[in-house]
Amino acid sequence: MSEPTPHRHNAIDYVELTVTELDRAKRFYADAFGWEFNDYGPGYAGIRSPKGVSAPEVGGLRADQEVRTGGPLVLLYSTDLDRSVEAVKAAGGQVVDGPYEFPGGRRFHFTDPSGNELGVWAEQ
Repeated sequence: MSEPTPHRHNAIDYVELTVTELDRAKRFYADAFGWEFNDYGPGYAGIRSPKGVSAPEVGGLRADQEVRTGGPLVLLYSTDLDRSVEAVKAAGGQVVDGPYEFPGGRRFHFTDPSGNELGVWAEQ
């Protein structure tokens, strides 16, 4: 009999962000959002699940020479959007849109030190 898996069929399972400076990106995401990492050498760090070290990683940071803009937008959830705005700024990110209201909540977009654009949203 096989072990049950925490992965869900046809669900987003892992998000990988390209970054130009791995250590700087790790500091940014740790400072802004409290993320923790598993290091796999000089070019990759796995993003630990907030459910603990026994849970599968939720994504990774991959070092490369450049970051391509566009593509899917990753949205993070916050229980305190204004505090998240300040944490992003304090960690060295740049707010590029918002905060603004939308049906059901508020959100803002930011760029990390490598130029990746992500968003953060909160319920009203």
